[in-house]
Amino acid sequence: MHNWQPSATREALFARQALYQTIRHFFAQRKVLEVETPLLTLAPVADPNITPMHCEGRWLHTSPEYAMKRLLCAGFGDIYQICKVFRQGEAGRRHNPEFTMLEWYRVDWSLAQLIAEVAELMQLLLKPRFTELPILHLSYAEAMQAYADLDVHHTDDQNIASLGQQLANADLALNRDGWLDIIMSHQVEPNLPTNTLVFIDHFPASQAALAKVIEQDGIAVAERFELFFNGMELANGYHELTDPNIQRQRFNQELQGTDRPCDELLLHALEVGLPDSSGVALGLDRVLLHLLDCKEIAQVLSFDWSRA
Repeated sequence: MHNWQPSATREALFARQALYQTIRHFFAQRKVLEVETPLLTLAPVADPNITPMHCEGRWLHTSPEYAMKRLLCAGFGDIYQICKVFRQGEAGRRHNPEFTMLEWYRVDWSLAQLIAEVAELMQLLLKPRFTELPILHLSYAEAMQAYADLDVHHTDDQNIASLGQQLANADLALNRDGWLDIIMSHQVEPNLPTNTLVFIDHFPASQAALAKVIEQDGIAVAERFELFFNGMELANGYHELTDPNIQRQRFNQELQGTDRPCDELLLHALEVGLPDSSGVALGLDRVLLHLLDCKEIAQVLSFDWSRA
């Protein structure tokens, strides 16, 4: 018998409506422009850790990032977007292949300024359930040292793989960054303090994605951060890379061995010039999950993947 009924309650959908209203008011007060970009694009994400969906010769976007950066290059200034995004993968307690993302960009802002704004918005969004939440800032190295007893910048690949295999209880074919992701998800994230907005920044340079790389204490690190709340990743932000040549090199490296085309439109826009800016993507379904104290992502979706 088919389950035609919604996976969310009417109250959950009212909470989603209120969440969107709060976000729009937050950005309207700050004169940040709401934009809309295509869901179907000529080129998909280059990130090898994200699998995009193909449809009618185009790609369902996994994030509006590439298109929004083209708007930045065209001089649109501070912008934000609330939209559906799509990523292949198993539906589960924390995941749905179709989900809602808030993404925004601030021109001439440092990563520290953006982190402060993310914290301010999160306090506002979670206020109906939580009073003022404590905030913890850690570097990637500090988090690995504190919660996994790992000196991440001075430990060789073999020892990192050994620790990752113990945590995953499996002999997987992963590179250094793959094992670091296992250590982060299996050891660090579950042990972060509860009911606390935890910002982890300065990731290894090999995990820069579309972020700038700087040198800190003689070590190359990526100017990016992730926000965790009660053991769950909610947001991922960058001090955006502006160099089109470095971006092309990263795309070429990431797209090796795939059939994905390179996003030449973004690269041409970067050649015109991306203003110095910082941007972040925030998963709104997960925010709702915490706000409503739900156990599964399906509880905040009208129809989850099994009923869509």
